[in-house]
Amino acid sequence: MQSITLRFLASHHTTSPSAARIPGGTVLRWVDEAGFACASAWARGPCVTQFVGGADFTQPIRPGDLVEVHAKLAYTHESTLSLAVEVRSGTVQGGPLHDVVHCVAAYTAVDADELPRTVDKWVPETPGDIALAQRVRVHLEAARAAQ
Repeated sequence: MQSITLRFLASHHTTSPSAARIPGGTVLRWVDEAGFACASAWARGPCVTQFVGGADFTQPIRPGDLVEVHAKLAYTHESTLSLAVEVRSGTVQGGPLHDVVHCVAAYTAVDADELPRTVDKWVPETPGDIALAQRVRVHLEAARAAQ
């Protein structure tokens, strides 16, 4: 599976009863869950999170909002799967969903001993997929250089 979209309601149970917004850490957990699901589906087996970064929050998610988390495979390399993940939200009554955060994530496919294992190669072919792969690659390379 090259992409996955999770849709759900932001629960009041993830915050204190008086909280007006969902914490950023909770949103990043959703990002990781969608990325993990997408990577594991492509790898046809377990994956471990290698990196999640570049999260730039543009607006809050409120308890009760409809949330959509979309993870899309950008490219693969041996045992690594690199993805773009975006989160959108809006009212459950309908209307447009608004961008909340865009980020990149990388996962490593592992075997039963949690050692890296190779995955099927995915090569972007459309202009949009090629541009996405380039953006994700640049971001991941910049993050590695900064370490």
